[in-house]
Amino acid sequence: MDTKIRVAILDDHLATVMGYVSLIMEQDSQIEVTAKMSYGEELEPTLEKNPVDVLMLDVTVPTSQENKNPYPILNMIPKLLQIYPNLNILVSSMHTDRGLIRAVMEAGANGYLLKDDQAALKSLGSVIRTVAGGGIHFSQAAHELYKKSLSAQNDETLSPRESEALSLCAAYPDDTTAQIAEKMKIKNPTVRNFLSNAYVKLGVRSRAAAIAKARELGLITPYPPEPPK
Repeated sequence: MDTKIRVAILDDHLATVMGYVSLIMEQDSQIEVTAKMSYGEELEPTLEKNPVDVLMLDVTVPTSQENKNPYPILNMIPKLLQIYPNLNILVSSMHTDRGLIRAVMEAGANGYLLKDDQAALKSLGSVIRTVAGGGIHFSQAAHELYKKSLSAQNDETLSPRESEALSLCAAYPDDTTAQIAEKMKIKNPTVRNFLSNAYVKLGVRSRAAAIAKARELGLITPYPPEPPK
């Protein structure tokens, strides 16, 4: 039997959480919701006790029952990824602020899901599988905003560090992002950001597809030619 994908959900809207759980159960029996949280202060203790593959994280979840101020997820995402290098984070929100989407991705998240994205909800199991495998997922509107944000920064082509990250992924296909980060002598969330940017610019959602597209475009070292038969 295949190992189940373990999902934790941090969202203070009970109807949203139960909706996610119901959709996941209907769509993929190999995905299991192992933890549900309503307040940010619950997150670290929960992850310590429950191994998680994918964390669905609301943007504006309250810090605690007493403290209704938003939990500082932009600070917490890099911290969590250093502690749990194999954790994958899918941020969910109703906000379509271009700066926020970029900040979330720069922190190391795997994607940005808009809560009213019916197409994504109908394939939530597939979305989670993509993210669990280290790929990215954006709701279409969020994807367009993120692309515009990258273009505004004159980032239409791969940066040297993005190319370096993809080149290392191609050379060491079994390495985790944490191991690639060690080779690049940078932090794990930074590598995730480099790879996510590369995926968006190349129009793909996974590491393997990005490597293939970058090779096709001559952006990283191609495969050697096959010897004549």
